[in-house]
Amino acid sequence: MAVFEHTRVSDPKRYLWLLGLIAPACALFPSQLVALSGLPVFWWIGPIIVFVAIPLLDLTIGRDGSNPLDEDYEALSDDRYYRWCTYLFLPIQFISLVIAGYFWAGSELSVLDKLGLAVTMGVVSGIGINAAHELGHRSEHLERRLAKIALAQSGYGHFFVEHNRGHHVRVATPEDPASARFGERLWEFLPRSAFGGLRSAVALERERLARKGKRWWCRDNQILQAWSMSLVLFATMTAVFGPAIIPYLLLQAVIGAGLLETVNYIEHYGLLRSRRPDGTYARCSPRDSWNSDHLVTNVFLFHLQRHSDHHANPSRRYQTLRSCEQAPQLPAGYATMVVLAAVPPLWRAVMDKRVLAHYGGDLSLVNSKRG
Repeated sequence: MAVFEHTRVSDPKRYLWLLGLIAPACALFPSQLVALSGLPVFWWIGPIIVFVAIPLLDLTIGRDGSNPLDEDYEALSDDRYYRWCTYLFLPIQFISLVIAGYFWAGSELSVLDKLGLAVTMGVVSGIGINAAHELGHRSEHLERRLAKIALAQSGYGHFFVEHNRGHHVRVATPEDPASARFGERLWEFLPRSAFGGLRSAVALERERLARKGKRWWCRDNQILQAWSMSLVLFATMTAVFGPAIIPYLLLQAVIGAGLLETVNYIEHYGLLRSRRPDGTYARCSPRDSWNSDHLVTNVFLFHLQRHSDHHANPSRRYQTLRSCEQAPQLPAGYATMVVLAAVPPLWRAVMDKRVLAHYGGDLSLVNSKRG
């Protein structure tokens, strides 16, 4: 049963969206928690919240399959409160990074504690890519600029190009590097998606610039714009805190990118769009993305788990995304599924039967490793 039933109120989860700011705030409090408790485990608060607390809360609180009313769509879309919930992610994210830089550069923490803080910042970086994902789909110039800024911490600026112009076009097909194939292990998928997405982004941006009569090395290059933000951020952090922080900066960026790609693995595993009589792929439908209605993770990730409606209707803002009956359903929220994905036999035991059930047992309809 849905936690929130249909209501005449525009959005009963309205103020819950502020909980999404817990993620970037992870690095604001571990020093105080360690000082108060004497427990250095709080330097690892990021993974503790994301991979322990949130799955437990998802299990306890359950699902919310309620949808906004059609007549509320425009009012919800135009309400700038929801935009500020994502805008505020960025200053908190970068204040946290500066605090982390201070501790990485200092001598009061052990190497293990600094690693814990780097992992925490990696989780923040990965969830920051989700904020960039929401902002990057918007048509307003401000939000698109903020999307590139949010990607700076992870150094994954090409995602801005590849996700919008590559992944959304080829999703749930063998041609999409970010769509996991049936039977493909996470550890096979990660390099294929990361390098395939990079190659695709470069090709797409090169083609766009060529159509405008511009060369790769120009100010209009959106990939170079995003990468330059990462370069400036990392160079400034290094200049302020010293080269000792470089390994931790790089580690958190790798973790952030890895978390993004792991979520990519989950979102379309084994799913394949149908073909038209002429052999081309049909328009993406809710059946081509895994969906989850687990409330806590949905609030934490700004409805990213309503991925089926997002791909079918990319212009919808997060607060207006709907749960679709025809979408295949994950057995748990993303936080839990990330842990399952890291153990391939466990992942396949849970997910392969769901893929086959979605297609009525017909393997020819599955996006398989055979392509």
